[in-house]
Amino acid sequence: MEPKNSSHLMPIVLRPEAVMVRGQGSYLWDTSGRRYLDFLQGWAVNALGHCAPEVTGALREQSGQLLTASPALYNAPGLKLAARLAELTGLDEVAFTNSGAEANEIAIKLARKWGRLHRRGAYEVITTQNAFHGRTLATMAASGKPGWDELFPPNPTGFRRVPFGDLEAVSQAISPSTSAIMVEPVQGEGGVVVPPAGYLRGLRELADEQNLLLILDEVQTGLGRTGTLFAHETAGIRPDVLTLGKGLGSGVPIAAVVANHRGSVFEPGDHGGTYHGNPLVTAVALRVLETISDPEFLRGVRARAEWLGNQLGALARRHGCPGVRTAGLLCALELPEPVAEQVRDACFRRGLLLNAPRPHLLRFMPSLRVSEAEIDEMAKSLDSALDLVLGGKAREHTLVQVDRPTAGQSRRACGAR
Repeated sequence: MEPKNSSHLMPIVLRPEAVMVRGQGSYLWDTSGRRYLDFLQGWAVNALGHCAPEVTGALREQSGQLLTASPALYNAPGLKLAARLAELTGLDEVAFTNSGAEANEIAIKLARKWGRLHRRGAYEVITTQNAFHGRTLATMAASGKPGWDELFPPNPTGFRRVPFGDLEAVSQAISPSTSAIMVEPVQGEGGVVVPPAGYLRGLRELADEQNLLLILDEVQTGLGRTGTLFAHETAGIRPDVLTLGKGLGSGVPIAAVVANHRGSVFEPGDHGGTYHGNPLVTAVALRVLETISDPEFLRGVRARAEWLGNQLGALARRHGCPGVRTAGLLCALELPEPVAEQVRDACFRRGLLLNAPRPHLLRFMPSLRVSEAEIDEMAKSLDSALDLVLGGKAREHTLVQVDRPTAGQSRRACGAR
């Protein structure tokens, strides 16, 4: 049964009938008072959990001072946030926008203008198969999601897609028309696909050798999600253009494009937006950024990520799942059968919210503050749902293993990879 007045919403996504009215930390409550453990968190948006005190506090303070002035005027929180992002990324200039898709759209515009100025009119951007860069027409064309080519033709041109993780394929795709390479450090929507070691460094070297821009889409992987402030840090490189979103506002709509002087080629009038970088959202993002960038906070993320990986590994062994993919607190469980939606729905009935991005795959995007107890609670509910849907196949035990791994025990030993 659909909730009252739901017929007035365009049917752009399938939703369960519950109507959510309150959130706190890792939990949501619906109109009936039922509580749900949220391992979606708005598709990795609520980095600090629902209604984080940093967010609500900044909203209260800033809303009494200035909500928005105009993008044609400076505002104090926006200036501070831009300076802090430049400092933390090692890049130079920032443009704010409202969503990750818009941030990637800006990055594509930068690539095209840069190609016109520095590559004799080059405009093509090399992207990867099964990528996800957003839902505008251009970012859908840049993405490699199966079936999207047929949705809204004619499609914008100027994108050449190659297999993710394949440096040789990128090299072979470069032509005089190429202006940039654009990839996610880890493919999130594609199923938490981690590239081979050396891939990002190899892309940086290719871009330098061929005089191209390197654009990294960290809309999902940035801001602590993978255990470091930015996922590309572990490769020891910097992009020319970096896109951020989702966790930057921890529930408040803000995204950013950060570029070095080489990639920042806009002039006044090249881009704009009514709400871009307004004081309300930049004040929130500044508070969120200061929290997440603290080294102690990031150490905690890595510890909780290890706990989550171990618990998912134990479930994988019990239910005969092929494996677990982990990138910090962005994880996926591969299923032995194409039953991800059935498992997701069974979890929902048990008060657990999960994502099923592929028929054989479940994805986990909890708050960066998720506790070990909440991870254990998730594992028990998921264990029950898997038992129901898979019919108890391959089970060796009756309870999910929740003991901490012994010293030296790796995540691979627990079924993760």
